[in-house]
Amino acid sequence: MLIHGTTIATNALLERRGARVVLVTTRGFEDLLWLRRQDRAALYDLARDHPPPLVARGDVVGVAERIGPAGVLEPLTEGEVARVVAAVRGLAPEAVAIALLFAFRDPTHERRLAAALRDALPRVAVAASHEVLPAFREFERTSTTTVEAYLRPRVSTYIERLDGGLRERAIGALRVMTSSGGTRTPAAAAAHAASLALSGPAGGVVGARLIGAAVGLSDLLTLDMGGTSADASLVVGGAPLADGAGSVGGVPLALPAVLIETVSAGGGSIARLDEGGALRVGPESAGAVPGPACYGRGGERPTVTDACVALGWLDADSPLADGVRLDPRAAERALRRLGPTVGSDAARVAAGVVAVAGAVMARALKRVSVARGLDPRRMTLLPFGGAGALFGCQLAEALGMGTIVIPPHPGALSALGLASAPERADLLASFHRPVDGLEPRALAQAFAPIVAEGARQIPGAALLRYADCRFAGQGYEVTVPVEGDEPERIRAAFVAAHRARYGHGGGGGGGGGGGGLAVEIVNLRVVVLREGPLPRFAGEHRSGRRPLGRRPFVVRGERITGSVWALDQLATGVTLQGPAILAGGDATALVEPGWCGTVHPSGAVLLART
Repeated sequence: MLIHGTTIATNALLERRGARVVLVTTRGFEDLLWLRRQDRAALYDLARDHPPPLVARGDVVGVAERIGPAGVLEPLTEGEVARVVAAVRGLAPEAVAIALLFAFRDPTHERRLAAALRDALPRVAVAASHEVLPAFREFERTSTTTVEAYLRPRVSTYIERLDGGLRERAIGALRVMTSSGGTRTPAAAAAHAASLALSGPAGGVVGARLIGAAVGLSDLLTLDMGGTSADASLVVGGAPLADGAGSVGGVPLALPAVLIETVSAGGGSIARLDEGGALRVGPESAGAVPGPACYGRGGERPTVTDACVALGWLDADSPLADGVRLDPRAAERALRRLGPTVGSDAARVAAGVVAVAGAVMARALKRVSVARGLDPRRMTLLPFGGAGALFGCQLAEALGMGTIVIPPHPGALSALGLASAPERADLLASFHRPVDGLEPRALAQAFAPIVAEGARQIPGAALLRYADCRFAGQGYEVTVPVEGDEPERIRAAFVAAHRARYGHGGGGGGGGGGGGLAVEIVNLRVVVLREGPLPRFAGEHRSGRRPLGRRPFVVRGERITGSVWALDQLATGVTLQGPAILAGGDATALVEPGWCGTVHPSGAVLLART
């Protein structure tokens, strides 16, 4: 079996290289994607615009039809269906998105239009909003449906080609990672292209969850630092935190996705001086070719990796993959290119580069934790990726965190997450009802169709029920698990979750009964999960109990000498004291002064401030 995490959907959105889409929507709502929610792209910058929609304004077709909350207001006639089909055919689209008003409640008109367009244009992908996101909020639903249509031709072609090539090579099965941290069959992934928008980085968060479970920690702040970017995320209560109201490339996408905050602070991110002479890191990256200057492949501009080499964090005598050796002199020359404004001392310039990169990553970690009402001081930092463990101590101190977990083989943690990811499907149904007075039987009946569909999609899988709840009148929801059909249990779970995230419970005690704001359910969700194979960590077979030696390096502007350990060989129970460098085959970790570590039986290193 091959588990595949891909950035094809992400890149298509970022580079605007998807299909030419025609949007079919209710007459009078043709400008919805341009009106958005009338919020500014930047609150204090009146000149900045949102990225343009994925659809050209001339490629929007209005339909004479209208469904309201209480039913059909303007019927969809056969003549109107024929007119719309002719108008769409005349625009020669590569894909069609259909998003009609109130189709989340009554999809009858959408179904008729979708069937007619699929018959008339059999080679054109048609995405209907009731199939993609059957939820209220017209802008988010229309935007998400448009993304699905925009991506589906490119993604489906890619997956079909990949699946066919694997079959020719006798690889029995392919599964594709989705943004929600689960995997789907090739057919399901091709039919739900928008669900792959964050397929690439999701595997790392799943891997972080597995490491947390192995060492007995359920609340983690994670940082995946690779070559171009750093991805901050959360594991709360032993599960990756999902967020369904994000965006990619400035395009709103309201599908379940592991919460990931990406910043331009990877090992290949280029350091530069801005117009005001301030030191900046990223967003431009040296990439793999030519790569950082220290790779000796023609790169001349200074990067974060060059700074780490100049500080002595990376060993110039240890070859990288393909026999590439690090060149400290080339790194120092590149750092001095920043000019006299920063200084001619390469080590001082390098210290500034890693400080700026660390500040960028610390802000990302705060956005996924503090901005959501979570205190990072009560969590454990888990840095991974090729460069993440070099910055663990710096980031933990910036956030006031006292514990760090360095996983075994940090550079391969995303692959571990992919290999162990569960099969997953997410189903949604609109259900706008107040909790007070709701009959348990009505709740069970509303769940029944999506539970049955979940059981059909992944037979034998666990079916987890959730509800999107809010206080009456709120513009946002909190998703809580539904155990049993008693509405008061849903209310109590919501009030407790709302208090934990926002600091108040609506004025009520949360235990049911009187007092407090009214609570209403907005959507019902079913998550279908079949767990993947759990890894067995073989840390007990490692035998390294002594450091390999000592070497000088620079930490926070001070030149010190610390021990060097083989990260891949650390034996269970070994304790180590900072300053130290843990050098592995796929990543290197830096233990700063004031931190000590213990090797867990899993092979992970648990660091704590002394």
